[in-house]
Amino acid sequence: MYDLAILWEWVAFSVRWLHVITAMAWIGASFFFIALDLGLKKAPSMPVGVNGEEWQVHGGGFYHIQKYMVAPENMPEHLIWHKWQSYTTWLSGAALLMIVYWAGGELFLIDPTKANLALWQAILISGGSLTIGWLCYDAMCKSKLGETPTLLMLLLFVILVVMSWGYDQVFTGRAALLHLGAFTATIMTANVFFVIMPNQRIVVGDLKAGRVPDAKYGKIAKLRSTHNNYLTLPVVFLMLSNHYPMAFATQYSWIIASLIFLTGVTIRHYFNTLHSTGKGPHWTWGVTILLMVVIAWLSSAADYGTYEDAEARALTTHEQKFASADSFEDAFYAVVGNCSMCHAREPSWDGLHWPPKGIVLETESDVARHARVVFLQAGVSHAMPPPNAIDMDPEARAAIAKWYRDVAGS
Repeated sequence: MYDLAILWEWVAFSVRWLHVITAMAWIGASFFFIALDLGLKKAPSMPVGVNGEEWQVHGGGFYHIQKYMVAPENMPEHLIWHKWQSYTTWLSGAALLMIVYWAGGELFLIDPTKANLALWQAILISGGSLTIGWLCYDAMCKSKLGETPTLLMLLLFVILVVMSWGYDQVFTGRAALLHLGAFTATIMTANVFFVIMPNQRIVVGDLKAGRVPDAKYGKIAKLRSTHNNYLTLPVVFLMLSNHYPMAFATQYSWIIASLIFLTGVTIRHYFNTLHSTGKGPHWTWGVTILLMVVIAWLSSAADYGTYEDAEARALTTHEQKFASADSFEDAFYAVVGNCSMCHAREPSWDGLHWPPKGIVLETESDVARHARVVFLQAGVSHAMPPPNAIDMDPEARAAIAKWYRDVAGS
């Protein structure tokens, strides 16, 4: 059964690769159309119904693009729908969430120092929060708040701050930021699936039936598309955050995540204004840099707890399973002797101020908790420790591999 750990790692890698590919396609298409829409210009002798046009050059060719404010008089024979990018990004992201944070919930999702949750409870909170978030947001957009876009955006920001704090109260820091990204991405994809695409289908249906489409459907879709535009960059940051413990392994990580949403607004405002007027407001970069300085300052308050507290903490069921194995002692000393100088609450390696990836390997509970990661990184591969840090002997790697296989194969 231990071979499943290796196979599962490749499944996760493949799904992550798919997620990145589809996300690039979605973000690229979204940014292109936002820039195109804002760059449209009036021109003489435009066809009836055309709101603006733009000429572009790329790849040795010229492109002449026209936008109909509602719809053309007749339905074109060839119409490209931009929807698969969004759907596939969300589906692959949801699959990755299940692979990493549900199947690996004992390690990556649950933090027993924050909330004493059973795995099924943590998974229920994980999945349920994504659904509830969309329902609340959608209700807000359909209310009278939809007529005041600025107030709606401010309330959406408040919801995101509350969710950032809430996730941080129950999940690991890594899982909290990832779930905030998934929460936001769910809203974005649901906007496409439940609002933007259905409204476009209504317009197409009216055209086919010879009716004049109602402009309100385009207005509604435009509001949701604008929200997606400003939320995109923070989602990308949150999805990358699990690689950087200075973002998630601090007591202020929920504030860091909240401020990142403000940088998304300032950065997108610059480019949106640039595409619309030809000149972006430079003050947005000053605000963005200031926000990042504050974020960097907050990140310095990383808190991994004390060695004494970790030693005194009772082991979870998952940790006990690996710590009670006969081969654990040899594996534990192999890890402590080769890894703990870096993966410590206060690393002793020169120039290292926090444990890489936020993984601490000092106590028995630490090592047992990260059994699968240790096995993959130092047991069956030579990824860790870095060869210029320490030359880990084959016997130590064999001890780690034997320990994991003894437990996983039982």
